[in-house]
Amino acid sequence: MSLELSKRHEWVMQSEIRNMSIECDRVRGINLSQGVCDTEVPLVVRIGARQAMDAGINTYTHYAGMMELREAIAGKQKQFYGMVVDPENEIIVSGGATGALYCACLALLNPGDEVILFEPFYGYHIQTLVATQAVPVYVRMKHPGWTFSLEDLERVVTPRTRGIMINTPANPSGKVFSKAELDLLAAFAKKHDLFVFTDEIYEHFLYGDCRHIPPATLPGMKERTITISGFSKTFSITGWRIGYCICDPRWSTAIGFFSDLVYVCAPAPLQAGVAKGVRELDIEYYKNLSTLYRVKRDKVCDALTKAKLRPYVPEGAYYILADISGLPGENSKERAMYLLQKTGVACVPGEAFYHDDSGEDLARFCYAKDDPILEEACKRIESLRL
Repeated sequence: MSLELSKRHEWVMQSEIRNMSIECDRVRGINLSQGVCDTEVPLVVRIGARQAMDAGINTYTHYAGMMELREAIAGKQKQFYGMVVDPENEIIVSGGATGALYCACLALLNPGDEVILFEPFYGYHIQTLVATQAVPVYVRMKHPGWTFSLEDLERVVTPRTRGIMINTPANPSGKVFSKAELDLLAAFAKKHDLFVFTDEIYEHFLYGDCRHIPPATLPGMKERTITISGFSKTFSITGWRIGYCICDPRWSTAIGFFSDLVYVCAPAPLQAGVAKGVRELDIEYYKNLSTLYRVKRDKVCDALTKAKLRPYVPEGAYYILADISGLPGENSKERAMYLLQKTGVACVPGEAFYHDDSGEDLARFCYAKDDPILEEACKRIESLRL
C-alpha cells in the first residue's frame, strides 16, 4: 500500500478568499479580499492582554474559557439584547467563531444530516459542514434585498434536515435579517424540529435603521439556537482567535469537550484582554463602529459606482458585493484577476459564495481597512475605465 492522503482531505479546500490574498501579496497590491480587519485594536484590550501575560496568566484555562470572559459575554448579551445567559453552563469559548461552529457541528450533527444555508453564503460555513460530514442544502436569496420565502424553505426540507444556518449581519451580502424574517425562520425551525446555527460575528456593524436581533431571543428559540460569535471583528483581533458559542446546557458540555479536543483552549492572556475590553468599553464604542464603517462603506460604494461596478449596498457587516460583469473574463475569477492586474486591488470572486455558477458576475470587496489604505484603493478602482 502506497502512502497517500486520507479521503477526508477531499472534503475541504483552500478558501478562495485566502487564494486572492496570496495573489494580492504576489503583486504587492491592496487586499480588499480577506476580512483581516487591520484597523486599530482598542487600547484597553491590548493593555488587558499585556497585564495578563505579566501576571503569569499563560497556562491552560478551563476548556469552556476563563470565567471572567464568560461572565463578560453574559453581561454583554444582557445589556444589548436582554438575553439572560448562564456563564457557567451556557457559554463555550473556543478558537474563534469558526472554531466554535466546528465544535458545535461535531457535537450536534451526524454524518448525512442536512443543514439549510442561504446563498450567497460564507465559504467556511460550507467547509465546516462538509468537514463534519453534514450535507449543505441551499436556499437562494434574491436581489433586491436578498429576500427568500417560506416556500423556498419548504421546497428543500427533508426528513434528513437537522438544522438551518443564519448569518446576520451576513457575509458576503451585508444582509441584516428582519424581525419578520426571523419570526418566519423560527416558526419553520420549530415546525421541523431543527437546530438553528447563527453566525453573529458582525452584530455591531449595522447601518441606517437596521438592528441586530439574536434568534435565540425569540419565543421558544433559546433551546434550539446555537449562537456563534466572537471578537475578531469587533476588536480588530482576527489573529487572536477568541470566539464563543451560547447554547442550552444540554449541548454545551459536548461542544466544550470537542473544543478541548481540537483547541484545548483559546489563548489565556488574550482571553483576559478581551474580557477587560468587554467589561470596560461602553456602548458608545459599539455605536462608533457603525458610524465609522458606514463612512468606509460609502467611500467604496462610490468608487465602485464611478468604475461602473454596481455595488449592492450592504445593511451590515463590512463587505460589498458588486456586479463586475463588465470586466473582461469568462468567469468571476478571471474578472477579479483582471481587476487585480489593472489596479492592484484584490477582491473575492463571486463564485466563492455559490454552489453553482450563479456568482460569476459578482465580487466581494472588504472595507475593514485604515482610511489611507482605503482611499488609495478607491482611487485605483475609480481609475478603471470600462
